[in-house]
Amino acid sequence: MEKWLESVYSDGSDRFVSSPSPRLGETVTVSIRMYKDAPVKHVFIRSVPNGGQNITECRREREENGFAVYSAPLEMCENRMHYHFILVCEGAVYYYNQKEITSYVPDDGCDFVLLCDYVQPDWVKRAVFYQIFPDRFCNGDRSSDVKSGEYSLNGFDCIKVEDWNAVPMSYEQGHCLDFYGGDLRGVKEKIPYLKRLGVTAVYLNPIFLAPSVHKYDCIDYFHVDPHFGADEALAELSAALHENGMRLILDISINHTGTAHRWFNRDGLFFPKTEGGYNNRNSDERSFYFFNDDNSYLEWCGVPDLPTLNYSSEKLRDVIYRSGDSVLRKWLRPPYNIDGWRFDVADVFARNNALQLSHELWPEIRRAIREENPQAYILAEHWADCAEYLQGNEWDSAMNYYGCARPVRQFVGERDLYLSQNEAICSAGYKMTAEDLKARISNNLSRIPFALWQNQFNLLDSHDTPRLHNSSRVNAEEYRGAVMLMFALVGCPNIYYGDEAEIDGETGSNEGCRYPMPWDRDFENTERFKLFSTLARLRQSGRALTEGGMKIIYAEGGVFALARFYGDEIYTVL
Repeated sequence: MEKWLESVYSDGSDRFVSSPSPRLGETVTVSIRMYKDAPVKHVFIRSVPNGGQNITECRREREENGFAVYSAPLEMCENRMHYHFILVCEGAVYYYNQKEITSYVPDDGCDFVLLCDYVQPDWVKRAVFYQIFPDRFCNGDRSSDVKSGEYSLNGFDCIKVEDWNAVPMSYEQGHCLDFYGGDLRGVKEKIPYLKRLGVTAVYLNPIFLAPSVHKYDCIDYFHVDPHFGADEALAELSAALHENGMRLILDISINHTGTAHRWFNRDGLFFPKTEGGYNNRNSDERSFYFFNDDNSYLEWCGVPDLPTLNYSSEKLRDVIYRSGDSVLRKWLRPPYNIDGWRFDVADVFARNNALQLSHELWPEIRRAIREENPQAYILAEHWADCAEYLQGNEWDSAMNYYGCARPVRQFVGERDLYLSQNEAICSAGYKMTAEDLKARISNNLSRIPFALWQNQFNLLDSHDTPRLHNSSRVNAEEYRGAVMLMFALVGCPNIYYGDEAEIDGETGSNEGCRYPMPWDRDFENTERFKLFSTLARLRQSGRALTEGGMKIIYAEGGVFALARFYGDEIYTVL
């Protein structure tokens, strides 16, 4: 293919679209650029208003920095307008969409897309997130600590770990009931630290009342766990973060609860057995779950302690998100004022064989959240291709395992995070190439509107993955490159607590990535901390890394490079 074609570029940012968030009926100007001496005779924009093809010629508007810029009007006559460009040369016609340039007519699946009246959570694209597993971060109030033997779950007692630096117990030893005492006042205490690191937004793993360390087995959505400081501590933390110019999102699973939840209450551990659907077949909450006649129930992922919620129940929809005092609305309101939600296991939410309610419920949930806060961020857990949810009416982003963590970690030497469960696949011993990395990143973004590119929650590690820096397959320089790439990708980066401190851990279990934060180390003077803090501040120093375009400029063998740019501000990451 002709060399000049590498210079062709457009995207949905305000450098190439006069109104990136247009109103229905508005006419916007869409632009494309290429080398000023590119041998093109005509440039067209091809759209499909109301189902009929429309081809409009672009005018050569201006020249800048060696490029020629071509523009054409596009009327936003539908809520979703998609388009691509056609470049006519002597003896050749080329087609340019979000994915690639071809010499054949492409399908519409990778077209550029503009969304009418889409309200982007504008702060996200400028954010540097920091994910905190609360029990393991900082103990700010020892009076709220769990006491050993305070309660039991499935026959096992909870345990207070007295040595903050102790290695976490395996599941077989602690059964996710080994508590270090981290809490919300501890997070508040460390706000100055987070500011030194360059963090602008905090993502907390679940904090609602629950018996386990991870708290995905919720027993009451309407109250913060007292061992984290109760509701008052959340209000205090939220206010303090906002006073320091930082945002806060909370994690929740509305796909399932714990069996000890007051709606289910199988064993009567925390509530009288008269409450809940398991023991009271006439209770309203019985309809919140999938019960069989013999009182067996649908378990999430085959885990008996996690019964799946049944959203054919209108009352359940009301209590979770529809009513004025519902779960999701409560925490978006004063005095808590959170800035968004991260939804656990969103990939399987409301998807139960013949009862497929996912695409019915997510738009409803989105409307409810945005009614409370138009700038609230809707982040969902999904490990694979989820472009169907990222079209402007459901999620703002997935946890970007698919377009960041999985390909980047594999490129620097790890096994694929999601496919590693299959030993036969992993045993093949294939080493991923830069061409593969380019294809995986490009394929993911090519089917998502640019406005949602900017929302992408990029990460390397999380509470569900082994920490990359603990891997024996990856050396320090490879890790450094992975971190730089995460910060450079379009969207926002997420630092998993302690990565900047080279926190200890092991790679064989979830417990291995949930070690306590090593506050007794002087890690702020290390190269690792400086890497994260430098990159965090670099993102906030201009617009290229937050609002600019992105182009993969080289991908061959073991070498990968991309550029981020906004006007004359340009970064190259190699």
